[in-house]
Amino acid sequence: MHPVALYCTAALGGLLFLLGLSVSILRFRSGVGAGPSDERNSLLNRVIRAHANTAEFAPFLAVIFLYFGWRGPSSVVVNLIIAATVCRFLIVVGLVAWPSLGRPNPARFVGALGTYLCGAALCAAMVASI
Repeated sequence: MHPVALYCTAALGGLLFLLGLSVSILRFRSGVGAGPSDERNSLLNRVIRAHANTAEFAPFLAVIFLYFGWRGPSSVVVNLIIAATVCRFLIVVGLVAWPSLGRPNPARFVGALGTYLCGAALCAAMVASI
């Protein structure tokens, strides 16, 4: 198993579970047991969105990373794995650190675009490796 693929998979898993823990802590502190907070841009709502977005992308990225890690990825694929992982962290920063969910910011833009481009490139590399 290639170590970069393994470390990036672990990083995405850690990100997902830490965000889930953060949602639980913020729910406890705010007294909101289920659903979103009444305040649209509250920290709870931003962390819920970051967790949900991570849960949408991290599992499939992990599958791709492990597939290539098992097969011995090229240096291009290793760089795509690293870039996709960085983009996932960047989108979380963009969702949590900025005060508004309704306004775009550079971290969200780069994180989202990078996720789409790196994910698509990794899928194409997967098909090409057959």
